Amino acid sequence: MPPTVAACQLDVSDLAVGANLGAVERRVRDLPDRVDVAVFPEYALTGFVADDRIRDVAVDRDGEPVDRIEALARESTTDLLVGFVERDGDALYNAAAYVAADGSKTVYRKRHLWGREREVLEPGDDLVTVDSPVGEAGVLTCYDLNFVEDSAALARPEVEALFVLGAWPAAHSENWTLLLRARALDGVRWAIGAGRTGRRKLAAAREVAYAGRSLVARPDGGLRASLDRRAEDLVVDLDPEALARQRDLVGIYDEEGGRGSELGANE
Repeated sequence: MPPTVAACQLDVSDLAVGANLGAVERRVRDLPDRVDVAVFPEYALTGFVADDRIRDVAVDRDGEPVDRIEALARESTTDLLVGFVERDGDALYNAAAYVAADGSKTVYRKRHLWGREREVLEPGDDLVTVDSPVGEAGVLTCYDLNFVEDSAALARPEVEALFVLGAWPAAHSENWTLLLRARALDGVRWAIGAGRTGRRKLAAAREVAYAGRSLVARPDGGLRASLDRRAEDLVVDLDPEALARQRDLVGIYDEEGGRGSELGANE
């Protein structure tokens, strides 16, 4: 059977970790048994606001909320990728934990902060890949999609997918779709994007409508499947032969595993 991914489009409750944990747990338990990897949006556990309130709900990567995600992954036999504000000493990060069903955990910290994130968060340093049922996969968060150099650094033959967590404003939703498709195309790999939906309605904070529009982009940059703004799950089987055919067509990787000279060829 081909690997199956789910992009779990969520209406996040800002500054309400308990409510968000409950929502994630319910969504995972309702997924079809065949799902191998479930990707949740940026800040899925904590939400976000650019003031001191976010410090009060920030999560330690080894703390109880992430422990519950680990238990959920084991129980469901599904790898989970979930975003949150991470506390590390006095520093805060926009983090994503990839928790495998076997108990292993990898944390990525968003490298490219957007807007007022820079007022309260620190940027991450490292690009991260994870071993997943889809194959090796790079992890990116939202605004990271805009940086072609990061995508290029992850364009390696062993990287067969990108997992992308998003909280993209609805006003710019076309850019989210465009960039996910571009990042699939420029590395010839799958791109799985899980977006936040709903609205942020929080006292003393700007109201924001979120795009939703979770999607899976094919290795040729086309849309495999997508959602609108409803809070639901996009469950997609990924055909390994589709990836192999597209890589063979464009000749992106040479026999030694490097980038070939025919990238972008139409032959």
